[in-house]
Amino acid sequence: MNRLTIKHLNKTYPNGVKAINNISLEISNGMFGLLGPNGAGKSSLMKTIIGLQSPDSGEILFNGVDIVSDTLFIKKQLGFLPQDFGVYPKISAFDLLSHLAVLKGLLNHKERKEQVLALLDKTNLYQHRNKEVHTFSGGMRQRFGIAQALLGNPQVIIVDEPTAGLDPEERNRFNNLLSEIGEDVIIILSTHLVEDVRNLCTNMAIIDKGTVLAQGKPTDFIASLGGSLWQKAIDKKDREAYEQKYSIISSQLNAGKLSIHIFAPEDPRNGFEQAKPMLEDVYFSIINGRVSGGL
Repeated sequence: MNRLTIKHLNKTYPNGVKAINNISLEISNGMFGLLGPNGAGKSSLMKTIIGLQSPDSGEILFNGVDIVSDTLFIKKQLGFLPQDFGVYPKISAFDLLSHLAVLKGLLNHKERKEQVLALLDKTNLYQHRNKEVHTFSGGMRQRFGIAQALLGNPQVIIVDEPTAGLDPEERNRFNNLLSEIGEDVIIILSTHLVEDVRNLCTNMAIIDKGTVLAQGKPTDFIASLGGSLWQKAIDKKDREAYEQKYSIISSQLNAGKLSIHIFAPEDPRNGFEQAKPMLEDVYFSIINGRVSGGL
């Protein structure tokens, strides 16, 4: 069982932005969702874990080894799919993956070829192995990104906003792939899409302004809102009046009406009906400060 331990991590950039504010997390094998809006500090935390930048203070341990001082230890066991990654033009998927495998230390030609072909097959790109990667669609490129992240059998895989810009079919295909490989290693899924965390992750943390607001199991978060979530369809023009009277978690237009979800420990009456909580309700309630991270 792999274990990544983050203790009291802090990072402030020269412009004064506190990107990481006293973050502590315990992450073990499986899919871990790091959920937060754009600019919340997710990418800053990922860069610090993989050694692309040093924290101002705090510890990061992987299987008991201090990887802040020994960044090479984690890099040898790491697969990373950044939010944006470039590829060389005029190079086929097979040749580019083989090149990256050499950079990862896979020097035995036979073993390298076997692993490259196996990963292209795993990511459903085998039939496109001789195509130039720069011609790939967004979904195909993301699957190629996972293939390169899996080179060398890493124990920690970090994927940063992996499904942003993908159509629903490609997102499902990509998420199924992540789910398959996430049983025996640590996969950290950094995203602003609640849907991806809801579908994939057994543990999660919600982060905003560099601070972890809540951490735990999505199922526990959802259960904790049970009996306290209420919904009602209202006219759009009445929203301000409802905001003054109720703790609105989220709102959504539906057939011209505004459907609002509110947080209330007891029945608010006034035409509200009890709603079944979703992870989206948990996320918005915590991000908007309607309820505490402990719920």
